[in-house]
Amino acid sequence: MSCGHAIYTLRSAIDYYVNYGSTVNVCSIDLSKAFDRMNHHALFLKLMDRKIPHNLLTLLEKWFSVSTSCVKWGSSYSNFFRLLCGVRQGGVLSPFLFAVFVDSLVDRVKATGLGCYLNSVCVSILLYADDIILSAPSVKALQLLLEVCEQELDSLDMFINAKKSYCIRIGPRFNIDCHPLVTRDNRELKWCGSIRYLGVYITSATVFRCSVSHNKQATYRAFNAMFGKVGRAASAEVMIQLFNSKCLPILYYGIDVCRLTNTQINSLQFVINSCYSKIFMIKSNDDIRYCQDVFGCLPVADIVKRRTAKFLKKYKEANDNNIVCQACIRY
Repeated sequence: MSCGHAIYTLRSAIDYYVNYGSTVNVCSIDLSKAFDRMNHHALFLKLMDRKIPHNLLTLLEKWFSVSTSCVKWGSSYSNFFRLLCGVRQGGVLSPFLFAVFVDSLVDRVKATGLGCYLNSVCVSILLYADDIILSAPSVKALQLLLEVCEQELDSLDMFINAKKSYCIRIGPRFNIDCHPLVTRDNRELKWCGSIRYLGVYITSATVFRCSVSHNKQATYRAFNAMFGKVGRAASAEVMIQLFNSKCLPILYYGIDVCRLTNTQINSLQFVINSCYSKIFMIKSNDDIRYCQDVFGCLPVADIVKRRTAKFLKKYKEANDNNIVCQACIRY
């Protein structure tokens, strides 16, 4: 339903197994040029299987048949050429069409009966657009799930990018060395310390943990780029408004679905304090806190509580028509 829902569902499944003493093996799969390789005719067949209205199907066929593109190089343009496959990235309809196209992958994985289950609901595979996560309580089961995915992806004319696909272990035995997963063409998917899923970096640890270091780095880059251009010319009110709209969303991304430690919360607060210190050219913590109070900047700890409560409320509202949400809430 959203990036937050997908991340929270993965977290709920991992927490369930870890609380019972198991170690969950997670594999993040990257598809090579997924949106560009989607076969139009295969998509039409899948849409017909779903009983799509004839008029809408005809409209989509016409739309794809007249899709063209060109290459811009400086001020020059190439000749226009037809797009014989794929969907346009960034299009409003593209993620939905791609989801229909790869939905058979979920059916194949569920049919194996392998992987992680949460209250009898299969959560061994999570798909959000072309981001795929596989999870299993054993390395052998994860290897079998990978083989099933490869077989189905091969029928869809899609391939796994082994260089950008990684595995991690979360649980009491997370630091035990394991043999890497192997693809059908003998490429290895290595175990690493963290994986990136929907913009959140999930780390290998005894429990589900997310790293905030990338949030902080991206926030500093955004703030320094903004401050370098308008920092000396704009007023403090303008800078705070820009900071709230351009920097804070980067810093706060994912904090409502990831379990943060007090150390991580304090480190996020330090980023905000540093930016306020640079805007107002002050160093005293009392002065920084006063400026934050004037401009309505709440402490990070309070923001985490508010955003988490808001997310859980929305997640619970989705309980009636989403079986995965039902399983997570019952857990």
